[in-house]
Amino acid sequence: MTWDEVAVQAQLPEVVDQISYERVVMNAGTTWDYVPWHFNPEYAKDHGHPTIFVNTMHIAGFIDRIATDFGGPYSRVVRRKVSLLGSIYAGDSMVARSRVAGKRIDTSGDGPRYLVALEIGVFNQRDELCCPAEVTLELRG
Repeated sequence: MTWDEVAVQAQLPEVVDQISYERVVMNAGTTWDYVPWHFNPEYAKDHGHPTIFVNTMHIAGFIDRIATDFGGPYSRVVRRKVSLLGSIYAGDSMVARSRVAGKRIDTSGDGPRYLVALEIGVFNQRDELCCPAEVTLELRG
């Protein structure tokens, strides 16, 4: 996708990702995040959670996937702002709803950068907003 092809206010396709117990545990191990509530259900329950939940890096990766799937193989994330409002638990679904919030050409550096602002909301299957995010994506001109 090129910058010229982007329509401001366009809605991106909804993306649903099923979160299994295995994926939560594997992600914690892969990212070396050994806080027990990411792999020990009893520990999570003792700390007020219904079960284990994905870590921040898992959610950030999902957000980047939404952005780069939209922008294509030559796009790159240059800024990401994430707020954690709730958790995504094992057995939940992560649901991304996104839109193009704006676009601009940055001429402050060596050459022009073609930037697209995305607003991405990560919800669970109960339609609870767990993680609102803003992403700036660089595209080809």
